[in-house]
Amino acid sequence: MLDIRKLRENPEAVIARLSDRNAAAAAAATAVLETDKRWREELLKVEALKADKNRLAKEVGARKAKKENADDLLAQSKEVAAAIDACEKGCKALEEEQQSQLLFIPNPPHPSVPVGSSAEENPVVHTWGEKWNYSFVPKTHIELCDASGLVDFEGARKISGSGFAVFKGQGARLVRALISFLLDRHTSLNGYTEVWPPVLIAPHSMQGTGQLPKFEEDLYGMGEGAERLYLAPTAEVPVTNLHRDEILKSEQLPICYAAYTPCFRKEAGSSGAQTRGLIRMHQFDKVELVKIVRPETSYDELEKLRRNAEEILEVLGLHYRTVLLCTGDMGFGAAKCYDLEVWAPGEGRYLEVSSCSNFEDFQARRMAVRYKTDDGKNVFCHTLNGSGTALPRLIIALLETYQQEDGTIAWPEVLKPYLGL
Repeated sequence: MLDIRKLRENPEAVIARLSDRNAAAAAAATAVLETDKRWREELLKVEALKADKNRLAKEVGARKAKKENADDLLAQSKEVAAAIDACEKGCKALEEEQQSQLLFIPNPPHPSVPVGSSAEENPVVHTWGEKWNYSFVPKTHIELCDASGLVDFEGARKISGSGFAVFKGQGARLVRALISFLLDRHTSLNGYTEVWPPVLIAPHSMQGTGQLPKFEEDLYGMGEGAERLYLAPTAEVPVTNLHRDEILKSEQLPICYAAYTPCFRKEAGSSGAQTRGLIRMHQFDKVELVKIVRPETSYDELEKLRRNAEEILEVLGLHYRTVLLCTGDMGFGAAKCYDLEVWAPGEGRYLEVSSCSNFEDFQARRMAVRYKTDDGKNVFCHTLNGSGTALPRLIIALLETYQQEDGTIAWPEVLKPYLGL
């Protein structure tokens, strides 16, 4: 959530940075300022009325001390009390309106984020490896899966419709292998603590990480009222909320978690050849990395998080590039974000397999996650997360990169023990 104090103190700079995202974000911030102005005006009215009430109370006391009639003052005091009640209700309504408006305003981009309107303007900041050369025309993952029986797309369609997959035999073993490989690496080598969280999430937790209220149409929800729950779109949501409403000790930070969950997304409007197979799915598996850190270390932690995800692709021998997302392509809550894009030879294009983001205190404000500094102040933490990584597109890259001319797959050595090979 945007810090209203920053908007009050430097509205031009904050609105200008939000306008680098889009005009709607800047307009929303301007609307919040107007609501904030009305709220503060109502507060001044309340304070003035309370001063009148105190004055009248003293005058009533003075008259009664002289045994004089004070009915006129008591009547005025009653009117003032009613006016105070009305103004306080107005203040509360304006405060609630302001909080609601703030929930729809994205995070202002960090100064290092380039200004741009779309993914085409994202600069490449790092590349690793080279595109493999083949003596044959490389097949797509769909062709390879159909030939080997690793994935049954038609069976999934019968069960659930489009956007799903049934992994079978060695394909099912591959999913299990990758989950174990990713968790083992991040916990054993990178120092993350493994978490296995719920995947049914309460609305307040979805709001805490920014999925609600703005993106409800992208979520799978069930139940109504107090029974309302949502299927996790990513492990970021339950894991980051582990410390909501807490004041952490400084020595607890940084907190680093790694979690596997299935993920569920409606992906409304997705269709066509670009989304066939495993590229864009309603249910998929992912290992997520989450960090809760001190503000002064968060950008160093972002670079470490990015490297943790990049190293996965490197040990798997997959050519990839890292791009820095421009202002117009960043997610709602991110202040800065890198995307890792792996090369898929059969598709003939790069596919995003990880996004690594620093949210600064945007999520922490929504969740009230703070830590106590050495001088005793309670300060909002910074939160970060990144895919470490998502499985479907990683599987696409593995199948298409390591395919042989006869359609078999020469798996990378690091995965063979997990595959029982």
